[in-house]
Amino acid sequence: MKNMKNKILTSLIAALLLAGGLVAFANKPFLSETKLNTTVPKAVDLNLAAAAKTETNPVVNENGYIEVKPLDVVANPSQYVGKQVKFKAVFDKFSTLGLDYKPAFRDSQKYISYLIKRDDVTDHTIPLSEMKIFITRTYAEKFIDLDSGDVIEIYGKVFSDALTDAWVDTDKLVIVSKKNKDKKA
Repeated sequence: MKNMKNKILTSLIAALLLAGGLVAFANKPFLSETKLNTTVPKAVDLNLAAAAKTETNPVVNENGYIEVKPLDVVANPSQYVGKQVKFKAVFDKFSTLGLDYKPAFRDSQKYISYLIKRDDVTDHTIPLSEMKIFITRTYAEKFIDLDSGDVIEIYGKVFSDALTDAWVDTDKLVIVSKKNKDKKA
C-alpha cells in the first residue's frame, strides 16, 4: 500500500514539475528570437519522504488534544499514533467496522464503532472508512439520538495505524449541532 502511495506521490511531483516547465517554456520567446540556452539544469532532489511530510504547527488545547482535520490524520496515521486528537466532523452512522481485528483489537462486546462523513466530498454521502473510531457501548448509549448529518466534536487518542488506517479511541463526544432541530427526541 505504501509502495502505491509512493508511486502516486512520485507521479504527482513529476506532473507538477512538468507543468511548471511547460509554463516556463510558454513564457519564453521563440528560438528565432533568442539564443539557445546551453546550461545544464541542476538535479532535482525527489526525496519523497520529505515531500510527503506536511509542515503544520498543530494547535494544542489546554487538555493536551491536538486540533486536527480527519483527512490529515488519515493521510499520515503513523504521525498521530499515541497522540490525543480533537476534530469536528459530520456523523454518518454507528457501525461494527474494525471491531475484533487482532492487530488493533477492540472487543465487539464492549465497543461499537462509528463513521463520520468525508469532508472533501460535498455532493455525496461517503463515510471516511479509513478512520476507525471506537466508543464504549455504555458511553455510546448517551448518543442514541445521533442522526446522519449531525455535527459532532470528537476527542480521542489514535492508538494504531494498522492497515495504514487511523484507529481512534473516543475519550469524549460532543454534539455541536443537530441536522434536524425540529425533530423531537
